[in-house]
Amino acid sequence: MINIICIGKIKEKYLTELIDDYKLRISKYHKINIIEIPDNDIDKETTNILKYIKPNDFVISLAIEGKEYNSIDFSKLLEDTFIHHSTIDFIIGESNGLSDLIKGKSNMLLSFSKLTFPHGLFRGILLEQIYRAFKIISNESYHK
Repeated sequence: MINIICIGKIKEKYLTELIDDYKLRISKYHKINIIEIPDNDIDKETTNILKYIKPNDFVISLAIEGKEYNSIDFSKLLEDTFIHHSTIDFIIGESNGLSDLIKGKSNMLLSFSKLTFPHGLFRGILLEQIYRAFKIISNESYHK
C-alpha cells in the first residue's frame, strides 16, 4: 500500500485530472490511497497526520532538506522498501513544511528539488515519479 498523506484539497480541475490519471496508472502496479488532511495550524495538522501512520509503515516525508534521488535510484528505494514494509507513507506538508515531530518520526526525508512547488502540482509530480518507478521496476518502457 502507498499512502500519500497531504495537507489541503486540490481545487483546480486540471490538477485533479492529473492526479486521478496517475492514481489510475499506479493502481495497475500497487494499491494507492490519497489522504487529505484539512488546512489548520501546524500542531493540529501534525496530530491529524499521526492518526494515519501505523507503527510498521515506512514513512517518507517530503522536505527541502531531504535526500535527492534520480528516477532509477528512487525506483530502487521503493523496490527495496517494499521488501521489508507493506506500506509506504509519503507525507506532503503545507507551504511552511512539516513539524519537527513528523520529520522525527519519518524513516527518511526526501527532496525533489531545492525549489518550492505549488502543493497541487507537487502532488502530481510525486505521483508521476511513483508511476515512473513502477515502470522501471517492471522493466517496461516509459523511463527515458
